[in-house]
Amino acid sequence: MTRRSGACLRCCLVVFAVVSALGVCGPALYWRFKKGIKLRGTTASCPPCICDCPPPLSLLKIAPDCGSNDPDLKQEMEKQFVDLLTEELKLQESVAQEHGRHMNITFAEAKRVASQYQREAEKCNAATETCEEARERAEALLIKERKVTLSWEQRAREMGWEGE
Repeated sequence: MTRRSGACLRCCLVVFAVVSALGVCGPALYWRFKKGIKLRGTTASCPPCICDCPPPLSLLKIAPDCGSNDPDLKQEMEKQFVDLLTEELKLQESVAQEHGRHMNITFAEAKRVASQYQREAEKCNAATETCEEARERAEALLIKERKVTLSWEQRAREMGWEGE
């Protein structure tokens, strides 16, 4: 009986594998098969296209004298190469000067803020030193006060006080 159930289980697994494979690949095979039949059945090809379009117009035919009426453009086109390079260098120099000016302003502002922070730090250090000196004085006074209190307490005990 176990041999039969093992064979049945194998058979069920094979059937399940075949059904799963058909479920995954079936639609793609179906459409491919369907396209193949249509292509074989229809042997008529498309007739050649008859195009009666004019050739594309060139830019020179559309605007043959583009910019010839613009005096600024004409003047720019007549400039020599050296003049153009000189103008480019002047422009780069002015940009560099502006950048340097902006950098100097930023640097001066950073120095001012750093100086302000330095003054604040010095104030904090002075206040800390003052507090530390006051703490040391208070500690010395406390030690002195404890000594005085201890001497008074000893005198009181000598006179018969028993304390709390």
